[in-house]
Amino acid sequence: MNQNQQAIERFLSDLLEESTEIFLVDLQMSPANDIKVFLEADNGITIDKCIRINRALYKRIEEELLPDGNFSLEVSSPGVDAPLRLKRQYKKNIGRTVEVVLNDESRIEGKLISADEEQIVLQESEGKGKKASIKLTNILFNQIKHTKVLVTF
Repeated sequence: MNQNQQAIERFLSDLLEESTEIFLVDLQMSPANDIKVFLEADNGITIDKCIRINRALYKRIEEELLPDGNFSLEVSSPGVDAPLRLKRQYKKNIGRTVEVVLNDESRIEGKLISADEEQIVLQESEGKGKKASIKLTNILFNQIKHTKVLVTF
């Protein structure tokens, strides 16, 4: 992470200090100063919140970091198809169906039952109909390559 990214992270930390439910998921900055900030909130983040943070962050970057205005800034949520990156995101998605890809590339699909600092617990269904059974699986975070929330309609 370069110095500009570190400065932007500090700016964000200041902006998010009063709003403890919003948190930074990812910050990307290209060599051409295209800045993308991905935020999440414990109860979901609104477009209005992203706009307010974008305006405040843009002003601070322009005043303190890149006064020539030679940058672009995008503030958004990671999107439903983005993999979960932080333990806080796992906790936010308890009760939802997820697909976990393990380091050995095997996949486990199930309902996210719990998440703590070391592991998650998935509820898997095996079989169908009257022969269906429920199995709980504990998965350590260091075994997870990535996890995606599955959207069902």
